[in-house]
Amino acid sequence: MKKEDCFYLGKIVKKYSFKGELLAKLDTDEPELYDNLDAIFMDLRGNLVPFFIESSQLHKSDLLRLKLEDVDTEADADALIKSELYLPLDLLPKLEGNKFYFHEVTGFKIKDINFGEVGIIKAINDSTAQALFEIDRDGIEILIPMNDEFIVKVDRKNKTIEVNTPNGLIDLYLSE
Repeated sequence: MKKEDCFYLGKIVKKYSFKGELLAKLDTDEPELYDNLDAIFMDLRGNLVPFFIESSQLHKSDLLRLKLEDVDTEADADALIKSELYLPLDLLPKLEGNKFYFHEVTGFKIKDINFGEVGIIKAINDSTAQALFEIDRDGIEILIPMNDEFIVKVDRKNKTIEVNTPNGLIDLYLSE
């Protein structure tokens, strides 16, 4: 399994018991969707390694308590702390309407109701306080905040996202 065929689920943050149990912080709004997994992939030194899950349960709302097969001691558990967790993309729940996964919209066209076609989404920047569409318009980078109020329609069939940005936002990037 390669990383590009998977999505980031979260990270092992600490040990839970002396029997090798671990707590994972999940990067999701719906941790309950991942409560009954059979297996998970862990990034160990750049390789995705599968681990079978003996048991799991939600712990304090956003943590998942995991008991992994063949992880039976504190030393086994210590070796896995800070490891990133991944699952195959086909396990992602399908989103409807204007909700989307960041990886899903890379390559989509952005069209603004007033401006017209803006360009192609080359990436999502989520390292800022507000996630941003990074759009390429013939070599010029345009950043549009991923604000629910701006997103009018996500058209998966035609790979377009229609937005309604404040007047002048796009022009800021085009006037030199």
